[in-house]
Amino acid sequence: MKTLKKTFKIILFTLLSILGFTIIYVLAVLGISKISVNEDVVNPKEGIEIYLLSNGVHTDIVVPVKNDIKNWSETVQFQHTKGQDTTANYLAFGWGDKGFYLNTPTWADLKFSTAFKAASGLSTSAMHCTFYKRMKEGELCKKMTISDIEYRQLVSFIENSFQTSNDSIQKIETDAVYGKTDVFYEAKGSYNLFYTCNTWTNSALKTANQKAALWTVYDKGILCHYE
Repeated sequence: MKTLKKTFKIILFTLLSILGFTIIYVLAVLGISKISVNEDVVNPKEGIEIYLLSNGVHTDIVVPVKNDIKNWSETVQFQHTKGQDTTANYLAFGWGDKGFYLNTPTWADLKFSTAFKAASGLSTSAMHCTFYKRMKEGELCKKMTISDIEYRQLVSFIENSFQTSNDSIQKIETDAVYGKTDVFYEAKGSYNLFYTCNTWTNSALKTANQKAALWTVYDKGILCHYE
């Protein structure tokens, strides 16, 4: 009887601990994401145009394929995509969990093992790069103009997010791409409950001295600062 009571207490304590953590986590996510960083930034009228792009869950940073500061097509090559279309003008970068990217094309394909590894930080990460011919501003696509100095800082942040070998980024050889204009590369770091794809984007915006959340894990935590 004593053993049964002890077991029950352990189970109850574990459940209450999980519930308590979940409540604190959700409150922190909702609260801290509302705290602005660089809220009073004044963007130049002329400069380099970049975009914050969301699909409703995941966010990317979009930059020009080529300008006087950086020619991204020398790093993220058109030939690495299925379409090999060299007419693109923009390149989107999205950091995220490798398992999610490669093994979960839809939410119906999500496995518990993939979700657990991602949440716990036990899996590796990948950089998803997508070429676009044009960008259209809207509720989920925000344009901003930044200075050369800010763009150089952003370029450095993105470059440092890739894993490299002999000074070259490492393409992930897979057919698990989303279309003819995207490609995956090995990335640094691990996705977890406190550092997600949107946290990476938020950090990129901070690096470029743009409006961002103090901390966020979801896309609305960034987009709310651009309403």
